[in-house]
Amino acid sequence: MSYAPCLLIPIYNHKDSIARTVQRLRIHGVPILIVDDGSDTATQAVLNALVTMHPDIRLFRLPQNGGKGAAVMHGMREAMALGYTHALQIDADGQHDANDVPKFIAAGARYPEAVICGKPIYDESVPKGRLYGRYITHFWVWVETLSFDISDSMCGFRLYPLPATRALIDSCLIPTRMDFDIAIVVRLAWHGLSFINIPTRVTYPEDGVSHFDVLRDNVRITKMHTGLFFGMLARLPMLLQRKFARGARA
Repeated sequence: MSYAPCLLIPIYNHKDSIARTVQRLRIHGVPILIVDDGSDTATQAVLNALVTMHPDIRLFRLPQNGGKGAAVMHGMREAMALGYTHALQIDADGQHDANDVPKFIAAGARYPEAVICGKPIYDESVPKGRLYGRYITHFWVWVETLSFDISDSMCGFRLYPLPATRALIDSCLIPTRMDFDIAIVVRLAWHGLSFINIPTRVTYPEDGVSHFDVLRDNVRITKMHTGLFFGMLARLPMLLQRKFARGARA
């Protein structure tokens, strides 16, 4: 299979950061797909100007806000239709280190069947509540997958192999909000995909726009973990068999 990666940027009302993000990404020469998740008119105007300035950027629009997961999954389907084999998801707000794009692209070329996940290295800008809350999710993901293969299930800097991921999102219901990043990697693990974790710097810009609602999204994530836990129990024999088989080969 030939290797044809692209960059996939979901965006919702990040009009002040998207131009800088695109500028930092274009230097790597990787095709860019942007999915506008029902943004306001000001953000739409910025995106229109961007694609006018850079006609090689592909812009797709959802008629209304469906959540980050909805935008990413729409982008994956569009990427496959355009002939891409892998999609590197990266946030529009500038949190992720664009300098690390070549590392993810190179890892995908070396391990084309794996999911290449960002393992965040935070500075002092990270909100402490968000940081500590991640450890709770890490614990549950390790339980739900019976492995430590996924170092960080919440980082949105991630390279997906599109054939396997498209098959997954077409076969089951994946959450479309802030629980998307977690749920999809757990289900990809259940489907037998391997994971490569790449340390990468993550910052929270002072002027950044966050759509994370502490109460609503934490409740949503808790419900998701409950469902994934019982999903793990239903798959327990298969997961244990796979775990022991891997141990025997090691």
